[in-house]
Amino acid sequence: MPAAPAADNCLVIAGQLAGTCETRISPAGIPISRFLLEHHSGQTEAGTPREARCRIAVMACGEGLSRVVGQLPSGAAVRVRGFLSRANHRAGEYRLVLHAAHIEQIVVVTPESL
Repeated sequence: MPAAPAADNCLVIAGQLAGTCETRISPAGIPISRFLLEHHSGQTEAGTPREARCRIAVMACGEGLSRVVGQLPSGAAVRVRGFLSRANHRAGEYRLVLHAAHIEQIVVVTPESL
């Protein structure tokens, strides 16, 4: 099967950091940060309102992204843009990971913060 164009594998999702971020250094010296993103939203499917909830693993590679992730407090609201791929390259492994290309913290305005 031929590879799809890069534009055919792009995901943007917002949510909150669930737990803490882990950072390690690869054998090539590249920082790799991992965290779970918890998403909750209201969507419409076939004209019917639906609650959408999921947790997705996010991997952020490189010094710039790892620096951003390292500054995020637990529970921070973020928007992540990147691509989906398998969690590892073992045959038969189908868990997905969002490989981040861009991470931004979202400032949530609540009545209490006004």
